[in-house]
Amino acid sequence: MKIVITECDHDTFAAEHEVTDPAGVELVLTRSGSSAELVANAADADAILVQYAQITADVMDALPRLRAIGRYGVGVDSVDVAAATARGIAVCNVPDYGTESVSDHAIGMALAVARGIPRLDRGLRAGSFDLAAVRPLYQTRARVFGVVGVGLIGSATARKAAGLGYEVIGYDIAAPPGDPVYHGVTSVTLDEVLERSQVISLHTPLDDTTRGMIGAAEFARMRSDAILVNTSRGGVVDTPALVDALATGTIRGAGIDVHETEPLPPDHPLTTFDSVVLTPHLAWYTEESYGELKRRTVANVVDVCARRAPRNIVNPEVLGNPGRNVGCAPFVSRNGALR
Repeated sequence: MKIVITECDHDTFAAEHEVTDPAGVELVLTRSGSSAELVANAADADAILVQYAQITADVMDALPRLRAIGRYGVGVDSVDVAAATARGIAVCNVPDYGTESVSDHAIGMALAVARGIPRLDRGLRAGSFDLAAVRPLYQTRARVFGVVGVGLIGSATARKAAGLGYEVIGYDIAAPPGDPVYHGVTSVTLDEVLERSQVISLHTPLDDTTRGMIGAAEFARMRSDAILVNTSRGGVVDTPALVDALATGTIRGAGIDVHETEPLPPDHPLTTFDSVVLTPHLAWYTEESYGELKRRTVANVVDVCARRAPRNIVNPEVLGNPGRNVGCAPFVSRNGALR
């Protein structure tokens, strides 16, 4: 069995080898800068592990041995899941590895922007003791914290915001209409989150229903003292509309960890605002989450290639679809039953 890491910016792969070496799996690290390089590097791979690479139908067709795709992370918007399913290729992610890490980061960004901490730090280093630049400042108690996407990370963020004294409300497309509470959070409409919240924290996946969901119309509904925090996916926010909202004072500020273009260009307009805190898509990272992500990402695809049902799979229907696995034994679930 051969697994190819197509491209990854991690500094060590010892955690992956902890999984592959005892199983006798060949693990190969490559640095694929294009689809053509990826195909060449993974030509004889049974599975690939990807971080940023776009895995299209054409890429899959060029890799006839491919049986599993593992993504380092929660989102799989970089993989054509429908095409993979049609070809009997399993797509695996790690949907719950960074819950505490990402929610910690979201809260940290919200507080940093709300208290003007980065701006005060820069001013002090330049010899300024001026409070005027960050006024007005408010305590968290009695302020409203809105969560968009009340899943694992969103509900963890809500719990932490409530612990700081915020009144927490949330919107989730999956929340049953009329139910007052969803996953422990007061459930309201998206419009109510936009109109009432001093902090709006985004925790949705990126798909056709959420791409650009926070745009000019949504910014127009927000309070002028609102802070937008995005630790989900860059494409959930219309970036030019965010820049315009900041420039016109439509909203107060933003904390942005994920970007439509990554890495964020150093001359991007978002870098010009003192009211914006930017981080390079690292909300997921803690020492704990880092190791867990790496071990579980590779373990999922090892399981698929060994005909075991993996812990995490986005398209479980392929477990019962021979696809490229014609002639192989049935999948075995974790309780030993045949799939």
